[in-house]
Amino acid sequence: MIAALLKITDLTVVHDGDGGERTLLDAVSLDLAPGEVLGLVGESGSGKSLLCRSLVRLLPSSRLRISS
Repeated sequence: MIAALLKITDLTVVHDGDGGERTLLDAVSLDLAPGEVLGLVGESGSGKSLLCRSLVRLLPSSRLRISS
């Protein structure tokens, strides 16, 4: 069995705003093996860029919290 190059398990991103908490990404999980290609497809505002930024810890606000 080939080990995953990237493994994400239950990634959640929450925004702590003035109106309370808002879940922006909810329990995202995926495995990416060496040589595989992943395409992220979704509507505008669906969280594609937020997912990528959270993987490299480049979130746009200090009010965003990552858990997994």
